[in-house]
Amino acid sequence: MVIIDPWSTKSLDKYEHAFEKFGLGRFPEGYRKNLDHYLFKRGIVIAHRGFDKVYERILSKKPFINMTGIASSGKFHLGHKLDVDIFNFFASKGAKNYFSIADIDAYASRPNINSIKEAKELAVNTLSHVLALGLTKKDVYIQSNKEPTYYTFAMEVSKKITGNMFKAVYGHLDMGKIVANLLQYADILHPQLEEYEGKMPSVTGIGLDQDPHAKLTRDIAKRLPYDLELPGFIYFIHQKGLKETGKMSSSDPDTSIFLDDDLGSIKMKINKAFSGGRASLKEHRELGGIPENDRAYEILLFHHPNTKFVEGIYHDYKSGNLSTGELKGICADFLIRMLKLHQSKLKRTEKAARKIVYS
Repeated sequence: MVIIDPWSTKSLDKYEHAFEKFGLGRFPEGYRKNLDHYLFKRGIVIAHRGFDKVYERILSKKPFINMTGIASSGKFHLGHKLDVDIFNFFASKGAKNYFSIADIDAYASRPNINSIKEAKELAVNTLSHVLALGLTKKDVYIQSNKEPTYYTFAMEVSKKITGNMFKAVYGHLDMGKIVANLLQYADILHPQLEEYEGKMPSVTGIGLDQDPHAKLTRDIAKRLPYDLELPGFIYFIHQKGLKETGKMSSSDPDTSIFLDDDLGSIKMKINKAFSGGRASLKEHRELGGIPENDRAYEILLFHHPNTKFVEGIYHDYKSGNLSTGELKGICADFLIRMLKLHQSKLKRTEKAARKIVYS
């Protein structure tokens, strides 16, 4: 049996296998054309479960639920930014927004978090970045500050899943991760309760490695004594870490660009990042680079707003006209400009974030 575990799976390079084995729907080309954002147009969003109803709502300009979250388990990196970028796009389409700063989830499921106090301090940092990226106080909530209705609902959810079901999906019965999962199911489903928005299509953006959450959450929605729409999900390709293998991780600083990194360290990190260049400049000019393997190119693919610019970089690098050193320089300059602006906003959002977390 193939297990996809969101806490241990490093990458899912065989997307065809994921489509065939787990029954994911390919993200339709027609949807990409009508959803005016580079994350769709560049193929970073590759699959979905039940997104059709949300897509129809977007076209008809009717409300839908936009839900996602980030566990406050470490420093905020470019991989986290992708979650916020997708959330911001749906927010711009008239969605009802629910962004969870998951401090209890982080404490329960991550061995590096030793207390709720530590998780809440990390939540301040996470929320500071989220606000600087454009979300508002109305868009977010802190798990540990949620009202009793939310926790009562999480307990209802716990009655709809057994240990055997959990182990069959995730391959373990770790108590902390069970607690975290119960809250994640509640996060995704609770906006449809009468106390919030009522029955309504919803979308949550996740990585392919989190598909177990999607399938089990949809199954739980059917078992609950409420009239709920099955939650919809879109799946994006994980941005790789700076090393040859693995994704960006807060627990491994050498794999990640953090949004509060010292600007002087950015060039050094990019220069050390795994490249798609050839063994020598002569060979690179003759054969061309491999942008699909290059971390500097991938950063531009995931975060640069100008699609024509990114396409130009791809063709120049692949043809050998652009060297690895030149590509790294372009990427570093872009990141420094982006992060300088972002960090100037952080100075204003940290105070607001602390007030929200500790209110």
